[in-house]
Amino acid sequence: MLRLGMPVIGVTDVPRAVAFWTAALDLVATEERASETWRTLEHADGSGRALGLLRSASPAEPRPRVHLDLFAETREEQRSEIERLTRLGARTVDWDSYPPDPDFVVLADPDGNIFCVVDLSHAAGGSDRPRD
Repeated sequence: MLRLGMPVIGVTDVPRAVAFWTAALDLVATEERASETWRTLEHADGSGRALGLLRSASPAEPRPRVHLDLFAETREEQRSEIERLTRLGARTVDWDSYPPDPDFVVLADPDGNIFCVVDLSHAAGGSDRPRD
């Protein structure tokens, strides 16, 4: 029987991506299948795999069909986390499809991979998430 493994993000610089995502999400890099082209990141509490990083020659998609949503409990936490993530190397994205009064902010990691920081206290249930 198949089971879902983990999300994998394509990156151009594996060490840079390891540094960003481990700091962003309090993850740890493991030696599981580690190579110049792959790193597995686990939850720091030892509860298992969280994210895979795979070196990729293709550019990040400007409007990916699959992306990560990172949750913040309040608008203040959302703002604080966005500031922290930008200090780590993320950048805000000029997203032209925000709905009125959005519950999310679109960012890109150092490789340009799009992700969202969602304020759960304001979340609309997912109907207003970025679309193609």
